[in-house]
Amino acid sequence: MSTNPKAPSLVSILVSYNTYIMLIALVVISTLLSEHFLTLQNLFNLLRQLAPLALVSIGMLLVILTGGIDLSVGSVAAIGGMGVAMAMPALPFDGVAALTICVFGAVLFGALLGAINGALVAGFGMASFVATLAMMTMARGLAYMLSNGQPVRFPRDLPTAQILTGFGSKGLPGIGLPWPVLAVAVVIVLFVFLLRRTNWGRLTVATGSNEDAVRLAGLPVWRYKFLAFTLCGALSALAGIFVTSRTAVGTPVTGIGLELDAIAACVIGGALLSGGRGTVTNTMIGVLILGLIGNIMNLMSVPAYPQQIIKGVIIILAVLMQGIGARAKRRV
Repeated sequence: MSTNPKAPSLVSILVSYNTYIMLIALVVISTLLSEHFLTLQNLFNLLRQLAPLALVSIGMLLVILTGGIDLSVGSVAAIGGMGVAMAMPALPFDGVAALTICVFGAVLFGALLGAINGALVAGFGMASFVATLAMMTMARGLAYMLSNGQPVRFPRDLPTAQILTGFGSKGLPGIGLPWPVLAVAVVIVLFVFLLRRTNWGRLTVATGSNEDAVRLAGLPVWRYKFLAFTLCGALSALAGIFVTSRTAVGTPVTGIGLELDAIAACVIGGALLSGGRGTVTNTMIGVLILGLIGNIMNLMSVPAYPQQIIKGVIIILAVLMQGIGARAKRRV
């Protein structure tokens, strides 16, 4: 009698690799619908636009892995962009040193806001939805207060501003690959390594998978939750700086709805909102799927409103596929 395992069925393959199948299908459809889709200019513009969402989605994934959610990422991104735009002309010197200080300060402040979220959730036991909803409101209000509700434009003759806008609009010489995309690639590699190869990454996932087991093992559960929210705040502020570098203006409305896109990217990538499952690689595929939907619709001159409907449908399908996959595994 043969003991070979049963070959996987078509349904199981579709369930297991639905994220990759969805991405490939969208690329094929986009290529067929528009001759401009595969041009380097369009692809580089798409990747440049997705760079901030990719950063926020990585931060959101860290929080989701611990079983939480962060609704404040869009508002923190606005604070990051506004902070850099306002700090650059205020410094008594300019150039690379000034830009480094501005960026570091904005990211540090974003990390502080994330740390407050982490303290409320991990230290005081507050529901992450409630804590981050409050932070979302407060951070957005702070962004409006700092700017009096008005956009803050970069001084064109300021060397610091020219370096930042050059980062956002230019790319690697000879290839043209945008600098923000290269920076995001470094962040992706870093967090792939941290989650797969370090004790911190494994225990962060374990915290969301089985928090009681981690606690009974004598490990500080609060530390992993706190650090996840702190890193999410830092990455969100950095994402706001990336947006500002592309538009050359800091606005208090930056990042509105960004938290929903980040959650959608994580869910499409297979992350469980209950925690304990999700990867950076699959989350980035989720980011690309969302970006492709908007990109092809823009190329086809489709209004923005139908894009929201299609995003919602894709999120529902992704969650349904997760449920089907979970039930299929329980039957085995």
